[in-house]
Amino acid sequence: MTTFAQLGLPYPLVHTLSGAGVTEPFPIQAAVIPDALAGRDISGRAPTGSGKTLAFGLPLLVRVSRAKPGRPRALILAPTRELAEQISAELAPLATPMARQVTAIYGGVAYGPQKDALRRGVDVLVATPGRLEDLIAQGTLALDEVEIVVIDEADRMADMGFLPAVRRIVGATCQQRQTMMFSATLDSEAAALSHRYQRNAVLHEVAAIGAQTGQVQHVFWRVDEHDRVEHVAGLIERNGRAIAFTRTRRRADRLAKQLGLLGISSVALHGGRTQAQRTKALAAFASGRVQAMVATDVAARGIHIEAVAMVIQVDLAADAKSYLHRAGRTARAGADGTVVSLIAGSEEREVLRMQKQLQMRTPIVAPTRELPVRKGSSSSVRTEVETKGVAPQPQTAEEQSLYVSNLPWEVTAHELGELFSQYGKVNQTTIVTHRNGRSRGFGFVNMHALAAPKAIDGLHGAHLNGRPLTVRPARQVA
Repeated sequence: MTTFAQLGLPYPLVHTLSGAGVTEPFPIQAAVIPDALAGRDISGRAPTGSGKTLAFGLPLLVRVSRAKPGRPRALILAPTRELAEQISAELAPLATPMARQVTAIYGGVAYGPQKDALRRGVDVLVATPGRLEDLIAQGTLALDEVEIVVIDEADRMADMGFLPAVRRIVGATCQQRQTMMFSATLDSEAAALSHRYQRNAVLHEVAAIGAQTGQVQHVFWRVDEHDRVEHVAGLIERNGRAIAFTRTRRRADRLAKQLGLLGISSVALHGGRTQAQRTKALAAFASGRVQAMVATDVAARGIHIEAVAMVIQVDLAADAKSYLHRAGRTARAGADGTVVSLIAGSEEREVLRMQKQLQMRTPIVAPTRELPVRKGSSSSVRTEVETKGVAPQPQTAEEQSLYVSNLPWEVTAHELGELFSQYGKVNQTTIVTHRNGRSRGFGFVNMHALAAPKAIDGLHGAHLNGRPLTVRPARQVA
């Protein structure tokens, strides 16, 4: 096993990573870090969730110099506010042992705190193009001393029309700089950026999402428009928390409300929300306080949330690239995940064309209660009962099976059984897990039928490790 120390990182960083439980580099990190430490220009193609933030961030923190006020020495460009904040949050704790300062600037919030941080001195600046150019125009900062540039999600930059701004920004940095560029796809526009701003760039690639057959299950259901909300609710109820994608803001807001009426707690995330609203929605979903996040494509890139069991495409992605980016919200960092696309009959030709581009051969089928199991893989449970999102069958007429969701990921079947045993005899507890053993956030408790209503009354809505539990009778399969 290759270690971070063997890749050339100094002890303070290795020690900090180890303290956070990060000891083995992901493939993109093992490939990129040595070349980045050597100062090489790098083009990286890696799907979201592959660990690319640390791939460029760790060597950047080693190489970056101390900055003067208003003169950052390293610049990371990100297409969205959420991604900029996420990169900053991931790198800031690692910057501390290196005595470096990381700050994010983006639109939608007040200028004051960002200007104050820049005047104090920021070594590593994470920024969206629009707010960065605003602050440059106001004279708050200059980029002439930036010695390391990272362009993250370069293809998304192109999709959002940011390339002219990116060219102006990179052109204002030091000519003798290291330039690293990362993208899920290296299409013609990303390649043009590399040709213009990189010198003898090293190309590092890891498998695209279409090739991750060991991690991502792709399912296409033929569904009428009027049935979509119920199918979305059923998928979330049976398989754990999910991100549901829609094409418009209005549909996202409406779907979130409709799910709430069906007992599925959810939040909406889209460009029409203020930054404070978006931050609050992300926090609620990431912490497990809600089961679903309904989003437009603003959330399809750069949002890293652990243990998202499923992505549901309520509206078909605009193209193959958008499909790939949406799908990247699940199956992150080696975990399993499922992508379910709800397809109208009129969209089937478009789906087949997209599948061909992604080198998929997945049939479009009628909805089923249980998702098909991929060849060579299956879900597992921590008891002798195999469970794929449906309740274990009661063994006797005196036994009731209860469905429990929004479980903290660290809770064990034994702990779940003890929690319910205060209301009566528990015969069996089951926590549904991914193939890698990580909890999917829901499970089942089989207990005496007379005790089950008491358990529902006492535990539904009760908080376990900060998460409100959902407890109800499980639906039985005939």
